[in-house]
Amino acid sequence: MQDKLEVVQVSKVFTKSGTQVTALEDISLEIPKGRFISIIGPSGCGKSTLFNIIAGLIKPSSGCILEDGKDITGQRGHVGYMLQKDLLLPWRTTLKNINLGLEIRGYGAKQAAERALPLMQRYGLGGFEHSYPRELSGGMRQRAALLRTLLYDRDLLLLDEPFGALDAQTRLTMQGWLLQIWADFHKTVLFVTHDIDESIYLSDVVYVLSGRPGRVKAVVAVDIERPRSQLVMTSSQFMKLKHELLTLLSEGEPQADSVDGGVGAQGGLHA
Repeated sequence: MQDKLEVVQVSKVFTKSGTQVTALEDISLEIPKGRFISIIGPSGCGKSTLFNIIAGLIKPSSGCILEDGKDITGQRGHVGYMLQKDLLLPWRTTLKNINLGLEIRGYGAKQAAERALPLMQRYGLGGFEHSYPRELSGGMRQRAALLRTLLYDRDLLLLDEPFGALDAQTRLTMQGWLLQIWADFHKTVLFVTHDIDESIYLSDVVYVLSGRPGRVKAVVAVDIERPRSQLVMTSSQFMKLKHELLTLLSEGEPQADSVDGGVGAQGGLHA
């Protein structure tokens, strides 16, 4: 059996102001090793709640999380987790921010630097080792945050809208950069985005969630050959997939206030 992470019939009910609110209902996902999987859906559909459950930060009301058939529900430390906010510590240099996960895992400063510095050179942060977050552009801060998540060295990376706050040009650059890292390190990626173009360009498979309570509305395979360049976004195959996803999203229920958040900020480095 192929190694994979499975979300099996997960539901989550929160109590909010004395009222029960169902954020997720009977969600099942299959995330094969080495694949790039995206999740899209309307605001408030429970995407961040789902990530927090996969990361072990909160427990589902029902269902389970399996890693290669083993139940890891509620257990932390199995994934790297990066949020839209980079959560770099302002008093630490770029190098020391990137090394934070390694330090938590018990690496000494010299040993951590030996691992981080070649990656900084390769992935566009060379020369900024001793700069502080306030001295970096938005794209560079996200590079640092992703390298920090990568160096936590887990097979599965949860990326929750990591490029959502960037301008369009920087976002395109970062998408290409992420694909390069994914190809180089053969990580499994579960990626949340509100951008349909981004989900198609990056992914092997796109899961479409309904409005709250979040359910899997559709699973769409992206059968576009890799490696991909940005020019693929103008192809007829890309446009066909975009039309399909837009149609699926437009069939959604009325949007509701989000119940995501809260716990999520704890997962910016790792879980």
